[in-house]
Amino acid sequence: MTDQNVGYDRLKVGLFGIGLDTYWPQFAGLEDRLKGYVDRVADKLARPGVDVVNLGLIDNPEKAMVAGHRFRAADVDVIFLYVTTYALSSTVLPVVQRAKVPVIILNLQPEAAIDYATFNAMGDRTKMTGEWLAYCAACPVPEIANVFRRAGVDFHQVTGVLDGDPIVEREIEAWIEAARVAHVMTHNRLGLMGRYYNGMLDIYSDTTAQVATFGGHLEIVEIDELASLRKLVTETETAERVAAFQAEFAIQPDCDPAEIARAARTSVALDRLVEKHKLGSLAYYYESVADHDHQDVIASVILGCSYLTARGVPVAGEYEVKNAQAMKIMDAFGAGGSFTEYYGIDFNDDIVLMGHDGPAHIRIGEGRTKVRPLKVYHGKVGAGVSVEMSVKHGPVTLLSVVEDGHGRMKLLTAEAESVPGPILEIGNTNSRYRFAIGARAFVERWNAEGPAHHCAVGIGHIADKIEKLGHLLDLQTIRIG
Repeated sequence: MTDQNVGYDRLKVGLFGIGLDTYWPQFAGLEDRLKGYVDRVADKLARPGVDVVNLGLIDNPEKAMVAGHRFRAADVDVIFLYVTTYALSSTVLPVVQRAKVPVIILNLQPEAAIDYATFNAMGDRTKMTGEWLAYCAACPVPEIANVFRRAGVDFHQVTGVLDGDPIVEREIEAWIEAARVAHVMTHNRLGLMGRYYNGMLDIYSDTTAQVATFGGHLEIVEIDELASLRKLVTETETAERVAAFQAEFAIQPDCDPAEIARAARTSVALDRLVEKHKLGSLAYYYESVADHDHQDVIASVILGCSYLTARGVPVAGEYEVKNAQAMKIMDAFGAGGSFTEYYGIDFNDDIVLMGHDGPAHIRIGEGRTKVRPLKVYHGKVGAGVSVEMSVKHGPVTLLSVVEDGHGRMKLLTAEAESVPGPILEIGNTNSRYRFAIGARAFVERWNAEGPAHHCAVGIGHIADKIEKLGHLLDLQTIRIG
């Protein structure tokens, strides 16, 4: 909803193939053939929102030096190194050393296997050798890996067939998606409004470490500003937002229209705060004192925060900075990312009940999200209206950004199924999740990693993409199950 990334919103993917210039005069047509393969890989990498910087076939150390400078000047986010045939490691290292971005080695041969009978019937051993060289992508990969390890260059691999290999297609897609999410996080502006929930020691976070890990910017915003913006909202603007709420939510008959209008006014003010500070996510919490304007504001933010979350600006309550990051990651993957925690365990059905009060990601709800009146917000000040939903039935993924005792972050993830069944109809989000390892084992293994009690949940099974994001960010990633 914001233009926070104007000029930087497109992922830049570097591509180069490698070969050996000594071969070209020896084997007619080999160089052009391999250049054609590089162009086919470029087509595989192309997709909306991605700029492919294709430097073609690099076949000697001099070209490698130039390529490194070109990638650095182009500000690429990640490099795909396509191994077309045997090549010297000296044609590779200068490129990635200068560019200083993650490297994905594509070890792809043109067909699943050489046609041995046709090959051996060629009769001309020079031509046979040239044909073999077009297939020997795997040959230099150990050499490259050895040199990368010794030079301290992190790398990852995709091995398979150039065309028609679903594993290769899936892996390339996942790496590009992970790189895109890393790019989003690098340019995200995370707003911090209010303070921590008093006594929740697990959610207190080293915000400098957050920026050092994910990049981006932390913008501290004032609830005073939100309150001031709210006073400027007109009756017409309030009525328009009420109409938007009625279209978006299933507002229950027992909701007081005055409470819906109060929430609508705050929602308009929230939008303006986000636009002014160009926020891509927000963590908040506040209490104030009875009968104060600020308490009136903070008690009426739930619908507005849910409305923001649905439009790509995830909002985490209880000032849970780590979970605002997790929610942004999940949303950037297109999975949603709703605020959640344990609600209980149903040992009879072997499922874990999870949910949370406050804002939700209404785009991933099972049906329309209900708005219900609450006489109290449990553990918090105020009263008003809140949202109730379950996450869409089907595959889901959980993500927690975990902060250890040494200033380091790690990613904790698990896949599950959101399943139908009874929920707690208390005006909160809550869902039933079934884990392949069972509820008891999941809870114990998840807890053993020391996460905060909040996490983000999104639709689809994307743990493999999260693991790749962890690789790109040099973060340990733990997958439960």
